[in-house]
Amino acid sequence: MTEHTHNSTPSTAQGSVWRARRETSADVAEVHAVTAAAFGRAEEADLVDALRADPEAWLPGLSYVAEAPDGTVAAYALITRCHVDDAPAAALAPVAVRPGLQRRGAGSAVVRAVLDAARTRGERLVLVLGHPGYYPRFGFGPAAAYGIRPGFDVPSEHLMALVLGGSAPVAPGTIRYPAAFGV
Repeated sequence: MTEHTHNSTPSTAQGSVWRARRETSADVAEVHAVTAAAFGRAEEADLVDALRADPEAWLPGLSYVAEAPDGTVAAYALITRCHVDDAPAAALAPVAVRPGLQRRGAGSAVVRAVLDAARTRGERLVLVLGHPGYYPRFGFGPAAAYGIRPGFDVPSEHLMALVLGGSAPVAPGTIRYPAAFGV
């Protein structure tokens, strides 16, 4: 059974329970370490720090961690502001899981929690540039189906979109990420 609240989402996967919650200032160093370890380099961790410092990109309350049973950060997910042409949208990136805890449900728990928080906040559209075999489990589908395209060279199946409630049409156009993404 998965229990959902605005601030915490316990999730059971392979016998472990992952408590997903908003990131706090006490988590910043551990989030940096987990993100660097997950990607095997510091660039994505530095990206999170740069996004935190960008008031046009940072969306308070949409930076989440999943805790391991011992209380350490097992996984991290961040949603920041992006745009499709001039229409505001949200970008899910990065998502990171501590290497020794990958493929155990921590990443899924933190992604579900941050998407629930975005829905509660009133975000309508979340875009992700990621693995097309992973993100559809959360409801993501090809962004091209909505007329959304990247402004850089990437296989179209890697840019995915998720509409969070509502039936209003999604604005087509080109995604513009915050400057920190460097694209």
